[in-house]
Amino acid sequence: MSEENDDKLGDELREEAKEFKDDVKETADKVSEEAKSAAKDIKESWNETTSSKENKKLLAGLLALLVGYLGVHKFILGYNKEGFILLGGFVIGLLTYCFIIGIFIIMAVAIVPFIEGIIYLTKSDEDFYQTYQENKKPWF
Repeated sequence: MSEENDDKLGDELREEAKEFKDDVKETADKVSEEAKSAAKDIKESWNETTSSKENKKLLAGLLALLVGYLGVHKFILGYNKEGFILLGGFVIGLLTYCFIIGIFIIMAVAIVPFIEGIIYLTKSDEDFYQTYQENKKPWF
């Protein structure tokens, strides 16, 4: 009779162990799904954060207003050709300053970045990023 009880007890223990194993597996699957969901949320928020960190709106806007005639704001945004155009125009304006025409060249080279600086600073962060950093619109 003792052997029967031991077998019965062993069967009950095996059954309970199997149920416990199934419960643990189910709980582990739930935790795994929750962890994957949390990781996805963190990744999405990280992507939003890093893309906003790459937004150079304030820096480009202030540089355009303060020293735009040197084309620094264009170099910051990655528009090297346009930056050299502004810098070259300023240098040509300085060289021809004594011939009156240089005054007008310098004024033109100073007005364009001033307008760009105002446009940069009045756009929303997302709009600025889309227009000037992602779609690479070089002027205005």
